[in-house]
Order: sequence, then structure tokens, then C-alpha cells
Amino acid sequence: MRIGIVNDLQIAVETLRRAIALEPGLEVAWVASNGQEAVEQCARDRPDVVLMDLIMPVMDGVEATRRIMAETPCAIVVVTVDVARHTARVFDAMGYGALDAADTPVVGSADLRGAAAPLLRKIRNIGWLIGRYGSRPTLTPVARPSEQPDSRRLLVIGASAGGPATLAQLLRDIPLDFPAGIVLVQHVDASFAAGMADWLNDQVPLPVRLVREGEKPAAGQVLLAGTDDHLHMLADGTLRYTEKPKESLYRPSIDVFFHSVAEHWRGMAVGVLLTGMGQDGARGLKALRERGCLTIAQDQATSAVYGMPKAAAAMQAAVEIRPLDQIAPRLIKAFA
Repeated sequence: MRIGIVNDLQIAVETLRRAIALEPGLEVAWVASNGQEAVEQCARDRPDVVLMDLIMPVMDGVEATRRIMAETPCAIVVVTVDVARHTARVFDAMGYGALDAADTPVVGSADLRGAAAPLLRKIRNIGWLIGRYGSRPTLTPVARPSEQPDSRRLLVIGASAGGPATLAQLLRDIPLDFPAGIVLVQHVDASFAAGMADWLNDQVPLPVRLVREGEKPAAGQVLLAGTDDHLHMLADGTLRYTEKPKESLYRPSIDVFFHSVAEHWRGMAVGVLLTGMGQDGARGLKALRERGCLTIAQDQATSAVYGMPKAAAAMQAAVEIRPLDQIAPRLIKAFA
């Protein structure tokens, strides 16, 4: 895999070069010292992955991400010093299509391999995602429809690349008296999940927080999957975290959660699959449709990355395909 590095600090560039050299099959394609150079480099020589710093002269990493994803889209990972201090900018970049974020490995670390491990893991996962390492086995849990539905109502939403801004726009149009519990699964590391919940809280009317082990969804709140384990619904409607299936590329997996809802939720449910790279969530959405639920996929024109919704459309998992601004009104009508 060919990696583009975007960073204005030479010492950070050298640390990233050394980290990339630790992983067989990775090579540095080019280095850009600011966002404008990165846009130009991607246009001339598109790499497999771009490691994008946030704070740079000429053009920052958020604007560079927007430009690259609009003009020559490729996989982007935000790599900057102390990601937790720049939560809003990270989610802005993810809103434009960045796939993930990681701290820059500690410069001068005696254990560079250990310091670089989180970043290298993310690059490997993206390699699987974009097909550079072949294909991985597909997980297809079998959903068993409930026989005795009740009056409880549930909205489940999955998102990946481009998800934070898309979720914020969708949830802004959901009123405080929305009569269904809402559970979100966004591909984001546990280290960023709390920051994302706080960020969404500043954007939308309904309160947003992380899922607590053993609780049940309830109207009037939005729950966000908050660990690197998978969110799973049990037969009694409670939410749990589980590390299985360990082989799943996506953590947390939208498919795993959607399948568990299709199997165990006794009541009305609606599934929504938003922007994202890959196919996670498409099979789970189909399981919800086969259970008799309304399922909605975001359309191509309004998706930052038309991967997951495209997969759902291809396998006829979505009852409806809608632009983003039409999804919230449809949900309000569905649950009225």
C-alpha cells in the first residue's frame, strides 16, 4: 500500500516514515507540508491512504480532506498530536469523509513499534476495506423474527466515513418528543466516542450519550455505541457490549448490532444506513427488512462516501433510498 504523509513538521514526518517502514507492504508515496500541497499531490499521484495532519499553514487538514474527497477521493486518516484536544476538527474532517483518526506516534519513543501500533492497525484495516489484502470472510448471523411484537419503538442508525456531520444534520431535524428510542453505531474508536457524543450534544436537540452496559433504549434520548467491542441487543431488549465476533473488520460493527435487533427486538423498528466506505450494515439492514421493518439507505448524491448505502441498495436491503434531508421527515411520519 502506498501512503501519502501530510505534515509540516519534519520530525513528525520522519517518525511516520519510520513507523510505516515497520509494516511489510507499506511504502511512502510522497510527503506534503500543507493541505494545498496534499490536494495537488493526490491529483497527480493518488495514494491508497493519506495520513493527514490537522494544523498546518496555507490550508488546514479539514479543508484539505474536503477538497481531496471532492476531487480525487481516497482513504484518509487524521494523524495529529493529541487528537483528543481537537475533537471538533476531527469530526469535521470525518464529516467530509476521513475514515479514522490517530495520535501521531510519540517522537523519539524508545518503543516505536508500540507507539505506532494503533496507527498501523488502522492502516491495515483500511487495506482490508479497500481490497489491498484480498477479501475477508463475510459474517452473516441468522436473524429469527419475533413472534409477539409489542408497542415499543426503536430507530437504529449506522454510519461510517462522513458519519459525524451526517448524523448531526439528521438528528437536528428529530424533535424532542420523538416517540422512539434511538441507537447509533458509528465506526469510531472508543477513545473518540465520548468526544463524539459531547460534540453531537452541542449540535442536536435530543440528549446524546454513550450506551451503558445493560440498559434498554428509551424514547427521548440518543444512545451511541461507545467501545471498540460490538454493541449487541439481547432477548430482553437490553444492550450489551461483546468482543465477538473477533474477526470482524469493523469495530463496532453495524451488521452485528442490526442483526441482533432483527433477532431480538419485539416492537416496531426502523433501520437507517448512512454514508460510509465498505459494506458494513448492508446485510444487517437486509435482516431488518426481512423481519418486516422499514429500512432506509442514504442516496448517492448526499453521501460523503457512497459505499455502505450502495451495498445496501445492491442487495435490496433498503425499502427506501432517500437524500439526507428527506430521511428525518420520513422517520417522523413512520413513527407518528
